[in-house]
Amino acid sequence: MIKALLFDFGQTLVDSADAFRTAEKEAKETLFSYLSSSPDGLSWDLFLPCYRRIRKEYHQNSNFSRLAIWQAVCDAFEQKPDPHLFEHWEKDYWLQVGSRTRPFPETEAALVELSQQYQLSLVTNTQGQKRSGKHRLALFPQLERFFQVIIVAGESGVPPKPHIEPFRLCLEQLGIHPGEAVYTGDDWRIDICGAKNAGIQPIWLQHHSVTRNWPDVETDTPIITSLGELYDLVPRIS
Repeated sequence: MIKALLFDFGQTLVDSADAFRTAEKEAKETLFSYLSSSPDGLSWDLFLPCYRRIRKEYHQNSNFSRLAIWQAVCDAFEQKPDPHLFEHWEKDYWLQVGSRTRPFPETEAALVELSQQYQLSLVTNTQGQKRSGKHRLALFPQLERFFQVIIVAGESGVPPKPHIEPFRLCLEQLGIHPGEAVYTGDDWRIDICGAKNAGIQPIWLQHHSVTRNWPDVETDTPIITSLGELYDLVPRIS
């Protein structure tokens, strides 16, 4: 019997797609200007593939620290990073993402309905900022109030998803077994595979309003396009 519903945050409860695209574009161009101002200069054609490669490598390792990514790009071009300047950029980056992020239209109503029958919890990865406790969920108290347990993986010694530990820790705090929980998330590797490896039934949210190239994988994981579909789906899993 399903007792608890666990959720990811970004692109699951809230839409941050345009927010990240805008913040990423500006940060990328700012970093290029910083590097190309050196005496040796730097062309965009050299910078862009290197930047994309490093960003991909960090994301694949569940490291979303913009500061770490920008420093690695500087190292690749044998240029000295400015940690204080980069920290300022990173703060602006996340402020911009937060200001442009909006809950999906059905999110709050879905949480209201689901919380009447299930325990609700959040298992999300840190954004990689230096200071903990600053996850974007805090910007949405109307959503935060529904969650009995909130695990921000990648902080306080908890490894980031897809490691099984943040899922296990959430179950432990809820006092339930893996078979008594369902996890809903949008990312195939981090959310779906992570939950499955922890013994939790995953549900893959491919939200209908998100423009995205979803991984082409063969899976028996249920796929939904709106949180409202959980009302009927979860009882069938039970």
